[in-house]
Amino acid sequence: MLLSILGYATIAIILALLLKQYVAAVIALAVVPILAALVAGNSPLEIAGFVQEGLSGVVGVTAMFVFAILFFGVMRDAGLFDPVINRIVKLAGNAPATVTVATTALAIVAHLDGGGATTFLIAIPAMLPLYERLGMSRLVLTTCVGLGAGVMNLMPWGGPTARAAATINADANDIWVPLIPAQIAGIVMSLGVAYLLGRREARRLERATLGDFSPTTRHSGWFGKRDQRDGVGIRSNFGVSTDLFTGPTSGNVATRQAATAQATLLRPKLIWVNTILLVATLAALISAVASPAMVFMVAASLALVINYPGLKIQTARFDAHAKGAMLMASTLLAAGVLLGVLEGSGMIAAMTESTALLIPDAVMPALPLIVGIMGVPLSLVFGPDAYYFGFLPVLVGVGDQFGIDALHLAQASVIGEQTMGFPISPLTGAFYLLVGLGQVDIGRHIRHMIGWAWLVSLGMLAVAIAMGVIPLWAA
Repeated sequence: MLLSILGYATIAIILALLLKQYVAAVIALAVVPILAALVAGNSPLEIAGFVQEGLSGVVGVTAMFVFAILFFGVMRDAGLFDPVINRIVKLAGNAPATVTVATTALAIVAHLDGGGATTFLIAIPAMLPLYERLGMSRLVLTTCVGLGAGVMNLMPWGGPTARAAATINADANDIWVPLIPAQIAGIVMSLGVAYLLGRREARRLERATLGDFSPTTRHSGWFGKRDQRDGVGIRSNFGVSTDLFTGPTSGNVATRQAATAQATLLRPKLIWVNTILLVATLAALISAVASPAMVFMVAASLALVINYPGLKIQTARFDAHAKGAMLMASTLLAAGVLLGVLEGSGMIAAMTESTALLIPDAVMPALPLIVGIMGVPLSLVFGPDAYYFGFLPVLVGVGDQFGIDALHLAQASVIGEQTMGFPISPLTGAFYLLVGLGQVDIGRHIRHMIGWAWLVSLGMLAVAIAMGVIPLWAA
């Protein structure tokens, strides 16, 4: 019983530190469990063994993530996605429905590298001028971009899937590949929601033209109610004038220099070679001919050699993408410490036994279903590290008491928790970039998007259940 209390106290302290942002995730995930293990009476030598065992379980996922970031970063530097992005923007036209669909499609393409910040920096500035010109709601813009980014965050090199794989000690492909039909359905549903939002915007603008209400002061939200629309230049919830996000002026020397430097990295003559490399990489991942880490290691190496031959420029490309890769890699390794210590010290076993006593047996077979249903709203409560490294291990342990496969719980989790839910989660840094670039109020964005994100997530869950990936009722 004391070991169970200590385990829950460890999780609670980690969650508090992460939710309150008192320390970096690496510190919370690595230091707190080691201190807890010492309190439990484990020797430093025993703890070292726990840590080693935990690290061995996340090395593969960590390697995959580092090389995936490098690979997609190089592809983006070389301009592989630029023609698709430019074409989508060009096809948007002036009809609100095509504009919203194009916005979501642009976010889907931009999020191939799994980075929310990159997606928002590409999609929002590209589409915002068109929304302003047509008088369309910026909340519709941020919702459409969020839907596209959310459904693509399910990829194995995305943060949630990588974290879930590390937690249950599985390959990210084991989680993702069976969910591909559900993800495809999610993409279709996201585009469908975008079309619906575009049609609603068209009707709103038509009524505004007839004098029903001003196009600059009203918009339709999730429940179809009229609400106050954010104006240009107001201050957002986090205290920064949204004028700062409208983009640099033409006279900004630093911006021009950065654009020039970026242009020198483009490799338009290699676009078909890079396309073949991308398709081959995705095919290798889906077919599981090799581990994801090996696939991305080879792909990233080929991408560098093909596009940027020479030690100096290759080193520069490594440096350019090192920050994002190392931040996630260090977090995954720290999570390995947490999981190894909790498992080795017996805290996980004690916690699951005590939790299992509190949950009615009649409810337990539906645990994967409950987890899948609650994924999006739980994104408002748990950040990705807090959920996948703090809460999911407890769920897995409890489920094991009733014969529920850990893989099913991980798959149910990634359908909503910090995938469809991350664009509404104030617990992720990219969220603030989304609302900042979109010049929208944080609360209004969450209210506008949460219903649509939850709807798409539930649709994906239904497909996964219908395909037999996630059990409706565990045996």
